[in-house]
Amino acid sequence: MRVIVDLCVVPLGVGVSVSPYIAACERIIRDAGLTSSLHAYGTNIEGEWDDVFAAIKQCHEKIHEMGAPRITTTIKLGTRTDRAQTMQDKIQSVESKLAQ
Repeated sequence: MRVIVDLCVVPLGVGVSVSPYIAACERIIRDAGLTSSLHAYGTNIEGEWDDVFAAIKQCHEKIHEMGAPRITTTIKLGTRTDRAQTMQDKIQSVESKLAQ
């Protein structure tokens, strides 16, 4: 099953800057061959359910390996069975309505 996920991973106990941890997670997502889009407070990811959640697990493992004693993660996700839809399809749908 295909899934679109909005992922926000927050390492705790590592100080104010978390960008090195987020960069490590982004590398994992990209190396997994998943379609993703980094934004200011997270990452949108699309792909097969098992592949996406395997990458999220790897993110947690890597961030802990980097020294974060705790991680809090927020995940919003959507699936559909009536038709195939990509992240870009969803964005274009809104942008076309804005152009009207």
